[in-house]
Amino acid sequence: MKKTLIVASSLALAATLAACQKKAEAPAPAPSSSMMSGNMAEMPMAGAMKHGMAAGKVTAIDAAKGTITLDHGAMSGLDWPAMTMGFTAKLEQLAGIKVGDQVDFEIDWDGKAGAITKIAKAN
Repeated sequence: MKKTLIVASSLALAATLAACQKKAEAPAPAPSSSMMSGNMAEMPMAGAMKHGMAAGKVTAIDAAKGTITLDHGAMSGLDWPAMTMGFTAKLEQLAGIKVGDQVDFEIDWDGKAGAITKIAKAN
C-alpha cells in the first residue's frame, strides 16, 4: 500500500510539473567586442557636466565633510535663481574662508551635486 501511494504521488508530481511547461530562461550573453560598435560619442552619458558662476555669502562650512553652504544669487551658466545650497569643496579651497564671508565662486554641476572649482572672497 505504501509503495502504491509513493508511486501515485510521484506520478502526480511528474504530471503537475509537465503541465506547467515552464521553460528555463537562458542567461543573456555577455557583451563582447564583436557585439559593440561605434565610439564613445555615440554612447549615452549620465549627464553632461555644466559650469556655473555666482556670488554669495558663506552660511556654513563643514571641513570634516568637505562641504560649504552658500546663500548665493542667480547663477550664470546654470540659469539658477538665488538660493541657499551646499557644495563639496577641497580643504585647500576653503583656506581663509569663514562663515559670513562674501565670496565669488564657480562650480561644476553633474546634474546631482555641485563641486566648487574656484572660490575667493569678494572685493
